[in-house]
Amino acid sequence: MSTLKPTKGKLLIAEPSILSDSSFNRSVVLLSEHNETGSVGFIFNKPSPYTINDIMPEIDSQLKIYFGGPVSEDCLYFVHNVPQLIPDSIEIGNGIFWGGDFESVQSLLQQNQLSKDDIRFFLGYSGWSKSQLESELDSTSWLVRENKFKNLFQVEHISFWKNELIKIGGVYKIWANAPKDPSLN
Repeated sequence: MSTLKPTKGKLLIAEPSILSDSSFNRSVVLLSEHNETGSVGFIFNKPSPYTINDIMPEIDSQLKIYFGGPVSEDCLYFVHNVPQLIPDSIEIGNGIFWGGDFESVQSLLQQNQLSKDDIRFFLGYSGWSKSQLESELDSTSWLVRENKFKNLFQVEHISFWKNELIKIGGVYKIWANAPKDPSLN
């Protein structure tokens, strides 16, 4: 279905065919890196039960932490749209940056200068080895979509996957409205 190639800054939309994969079922992944050695991304629509304050009690911030993927789930990562505030960030594309100086992030959080519209934190990331993502695309596990959102951080995570399937249309509209667990239907 998807003719787009995976590149840094694009979105991966989980195909309905991966219902049994608990990590990626109904996921939307932002690709933060894609090259000849592999791919890295973050699941953008799966909040964890944790906030920054839960992980770093010295910082009084209730910003949610999201489940970024099944790799290195004990590490905290972040993407943002404020490179002017966070030095040493790596541009992903479409106004989104990955990482940067974490001491600056901590200071900005303590001063309440970052909001959910500026930054998103993740426990873990999604990673693919060389050619693994292409193989998954060939087996119809993912759809590649352009990130056309003005501010990806403002997209409602609950309906993100569903709305992307509706935009694609066709049989995907049916899957968009299917229950999370089809056996309960």
